[in-house]
Amino acid sequence: MNRRNFIKNSSAISLSATAFTVAACTTTDKQATSENNTPAADEFALNEVSIGELQKKMQSGEYSSAAITKLYLDRIEAVDRKGPGLNSVIEVNPDALAMAEAMDKERKAGKVRGPLHGIPILIKDNIDTGDKMMTTAGSLALSGHKAANDAFVIKQLRAAGAVILGKTNLSEWANFRSTRSSSGWSSRGGQTRNPYVLDRSPCGSSSGSGAAVAANLCAVAVGTETDGSVIAPSSFCGIVGIKPTVGLVSRSGIIPISKTQDTAGPMARTVTDAAILLGAMTGVDPADAVTAESKGEAAPDYTKFLDAKGLAGKRIGVEKAFLKGHEGVVGLYKQAIQVLKKQGATVVEVDLLKSLSDVGGAEFTVLQYEFKDGLNKYLSTAKAGVSSLADVIAFNKTNAAKAMPYFQQETLESSEAKGDLASKEYTDAVAKTRSTRQRIDSLMTANKLDAICGTSIGFAGNIDLINGDYDTGFYFCPPAAMAGYPHITVPMGTVHGLPVGFSFIAGAYQEGPLLTLAYGYEQASKKRVKPTFIKSLVPGVTRQEA
Repeated sequence: MNRRNFIKNSSAISLSATAFTVAACTTTDKQATSENNTPAADEFALNEVSIGELQKKMQSGEYSSAAITKLYLDRIEAVDRKGPGLNSVIEVNPDALAMAEAMDKERKAGKVRGPLHGIPILIKDNIDTGDKMMTTAGSLALSGHKAANDAFVIKQLRAAGAVILGKTNLSEWANFRSTRSSSGWSSRGGQTRNPYVLDRSPCGSSSGSGAAVAANLCAVAVGTETDGSVIAPSSFCGIVGIKPTVGLVSRSGIIPISKTQDTAGPMARTVTDAAILLGAMTGVDPADAVTAESKGEAAPDYTKFLDAKGLAGKRIGVEKAFLKGHEGVVGLYKQAIQVLKKQGATVVEVDLLKSLSDVGGAEFTVLQYEFKDGLNKYLSTAKAGVSSLADVIAFNKTNAAKAMPYFQQETLESSEAKGDLASKEYTDAVAKTRSTRQRIDSLMTANKLDAICGTSIGFAGNIDLINGDYDTGFYFCPPAAMAGYPHITVPMGTVHGLPVGFSFIAGAYQEGPLLTLAYGYEQASKKRVKPTFIKSLVPGVTRQEA
């Protein structure tokens, strides 16, 4: 996410209604130049394939899981390491083929665990995998750290038969290091690129997961979000992302920022695939007490909510703030609203963002306190070479040339300066951010709404390692993030070939009803397009090297 901007503005609302200006957006698609190795991307045998289609191929014997896994590994080499050079995968799992072969043996013996059996997936590099891969949050301070155990969500995915293909790059420390950070850059992994236009940001912090799914480097991927880190890169990369209710998916074994806002979530090319992955990720985990609240709320199969006619008869709030701004983005938003109407939904204009404007900088205050507390607890048992936030800060200073070549670590330092969770500043800030729940609930009840929709975020700005992310002028992530409520983004179209997402949010544990709406919109609009791997929207500009 553009965390630099919400820190800078100290207000969720200030991001949503400002004019949207980004560099080099004045050219047309016809002026753009394509990457030399585009054919490798276009001719991939598994281009845009769904989980269901992969299962049919494996069940029929057309492909084995091992063969599919090998195709994705070759694709990563051709498109991520070479060719367009997306730099989205930070590490490939050396055991991926062995995992796939084990799933093939089970299938041959008549055992199919479920829809993820033998399906290759990528995992964000802030999620513990108790295997040969590192877990580093993209930080050189954690380089070499291999978790002793799987995160709970990884255990769930392994039990479902998924093949862990590798780890994805991310904005370092999930974009909680600096106010001038570049989304998708980490000191360990370098800069991830947007697969649509290579000198554009993939957003973050689940940058690699978003870019990899969009570019067909895997079937689906797992990201994490505190505020926008699943939704924003999904929007920038033209895919579907789900930020679940906090408590639906365990956070144990995930490098933390915020105990009140963190969650993992699915990232996929279709709503159906996102629903399948979400169902496998849920579960009550004794190591994460908040998941107890999901008992009786989680659905083992979220695909049962998918209905192409699901918009009919629904009442959907339309965020008014996004009806002004960049004409291309506003035009897509208005088209999306018309799709809702044509599919039988009633739309009601609402001012959700305006109603939350007094929250101010409370969210960032909460995150600073909780980041210090949570990271210190994680590192105290991780055996990672650094055992506290203070150690991380000291490491970066000692190794500044490699760890901080472009921007500093003022967010780490300001978090370290905070007190403990008994501090009045913290408890007051939490009370303010938690008030978003009542405000969202009241607005939805007063207007008899099934959901509220909005523009997820604007289109991608240029990668800028010196100044950081550009303010997109549109940002709908804070309300659901602060409330801990579910949020789904679906492709809404493109501006100059750059994707923009359409968001749906609702109350706690409303993932099923939101999936109904998102699927209905997706099927009626069909706005997902394959990435173009264009070098730049500016004629004559070559691909940036990070």
